[in-house]
Amino acid sequence: MSGLRAILVGAVESSEVALAPFTRNPDWTLAAVVTLNGERSGRHSDFVDLEPAAARMGAPVIRVDNVNQDASLAAIDAIGADYIFVVGWSQICGPRFLDLAPGRVIGYHPAALPRMRGRAAIPWTILNQEAITAGSLFWIDGGTDTGDLLDQHYFHVSPGETAASLYAKHMEALVAMLERSLVLLARGEAPRRRQDEACATLCARRTPADGRIDWSVPADDVLRLVRAVGRPYPGASTNIGSTPLTIWAAAPAPDAHRHVASPGQVVAVDADSFVVMCGARSAITVNEWSGSERRPPLHAVLGRDA
Repeated sequence: MSGLRAILVGAVESSEVALAPFTRNPDWTLAAVVTLNGERSGRHSDFVDLEPAAARMGAPVIRVDNVNQDASLAAIDAIGADYIFVVGWSQICGPRFLDLAPGRVIGYHPAALPRMRGRAAIPWTILNQEAITAGSLFWIDGGTDTGDLLDQHYFHVSPGETAASLYAKHMEALVAMLERSLVLLARGEAPRRRQDEACATLCARRTPADGRIDWSVPADDVLRLVRAVGRPYPGASTNIGSTPLTIWAAAPAPDAHRHVASPGQVVAVDADSFVVMCGARSAITVNEWSGSERRPPLHAVLGRDA
């Protein structure tokens, strides 16, 4: 089988990354790219406008508010694709959407399914201290990331992994999986491996408020949060009085045990960083922050309202 036509649905960096494998496989044509209307882009902190990349590939762009609306379904149906790939899309694919290509809608999830189904898998991977993870391509069914597996690409999660570095590893895995799977799909040899429900876990939705720092916990926990919710996500948040502060990068502070101070209290300040006390007589050195042009003053307590 050759000359397959695909539609890609997405709105983030992984969606853009997923376009390239189609240009390298002569058996496939990217027939259309479905993405969000510009005013709806705020639902993704890592939104990417796919239109420039789609234009370079000669693929028309269909902009939608919701893929399950009548107008969206009609526009997608008119393309007549053999397969629909959903990569980097937060909306649930409803029954009528799935019926546009019955049994031929393929999703991507940045976790080792059936582990970590659901939302915010990359931050949760770091927060849950997963040692190994995977990118997963799967056949979308009516559940939440429950469909049969098409491919998986496993890799280690380093002890100092950040959201950005883990995201980058997932992008490499996504490209590798798509390149393999496009070949197998064109040959009619693509697998469908059932997920083991006994191993399934489900990740809860996260909001920017979940990035609020609790300075009473040990420094290792604060640092883990900073790494998990950093770019491309909203960051770990606190405040200096009434001024919001986002912490993007930090490290363990040496000699924390020498400081007698309250959790959240700034115990050292220099030209490029400041040290904040945490729980269990531990502390972090903040190396990158935003929201305030100035460093917090010595002895200020972060997270305490003015």
